[in-house]
Amino acid sequence: MLCMMRQLPNCALRIAVEPVLLVDDDIELCSMLEDYLTRHGFAVTMEHNGELGLHRALTGEFAIVLLDVMLPGLDGFEVLRRLRTSSQVSVLLLTARGEDIDRIVGLEIGADDYLPKPFNPRELLARIRAILRRSSASKPARTGIKHLSVAGIELDTGARTASCNGVELELTNVEFELLGALMQAPGQILTREHLTESVLDRRFNPFDRSLDMHVSRLRRKLDDAAKLGDQIKTIRSVGYQLALPVAPQTSREI
Repeated sequence: MLCMMRQLPNCALRIAVEPVLLVDDDIELCSMLEDYLTRHGFAVTMEHNGELGLHRALTGEFAIVLLDVMLPGLDGFEVLRRLRTSSQVSVLLLTARGEDIDRIVGLEIGADDYLPKPFNPRELLARIRAILRRSSASKPARTGIKHLSVAGIELDTGARTASCNGVELELTNVEFELLGALMQAPGQILTREHLTESVLDRRFNPFDRSLDMHVSRLRRKLDDAAKLGDQIKTIRSVGYQLALPVAPQTSREI
C-alpha cells in the first residue's frame, strides 16, 4: 500500500497539461490567473515585459499566448507583429482600453481572438479552450485527409496547407478554418451566426466584429496572392460567400 502511495505523484506528473504563456505587467492579475488556470489543467509561464514575452513566445513551447496590449518595452501589438513573422502560435489578445480600434488592429495583425478587460476568468477559460480546440483540429490527421479545390484555391486539411493559383498562403488557424468552411460550400451564403459558431466556436453576438476582421484579413491574403479581386463576397446583413468565377461567354458566328 505504501509503495502504491509513493507512486501516485509520479502518475500525476504524467497527466498532460497545456502550456500557456501569459504576458502582462499586472502582477496581481497574473498571480490570480495563474492560480485559476492551473486549477483547470494549464501550466502557466509568466512574463511582465514585451521583449521578454516575445523571446519566450518564439521558443515554440507554448500552446497559446495570452498577450496584453499595454506592456512596458514592446507593446502587445509590436510583440504580435514580430511574432507573426516566424510563428503561428495561437494568441489571445487582452485589451484594457476597451476601444474597437485596439481589437481591430489586433485581429488585423494576426491575433486569434481578443478579450477586453476587465473580464470574467470563466470567459477567458472558455476562449482559451475554444482556440485550443481549433488548434488541435488543425493538426494533420493520419487518416481522413481532405483536399479541397475551388476556383484556383487549394486547401489540404491533412498537410495543413493552402494556396491560391499556386501561391502558398500563410494563414492563421482561424483563417484556415474560415477558408475551409467557405470552400465546402462554394457559391452558398454562410451566415455570420453560422461562421461564428462553427469557426470561432462561440455564440454569435451581432456587435462582435472579430469574424469580419478575420474575413477581411483572409480576403486580403487571397488578393495579394493572386489578384483575384473580391473572391469572398460580403452579403450585407447576412454573411459571406465564396464567389465562383463566371465562365466567359464565347460568341458564335452563324
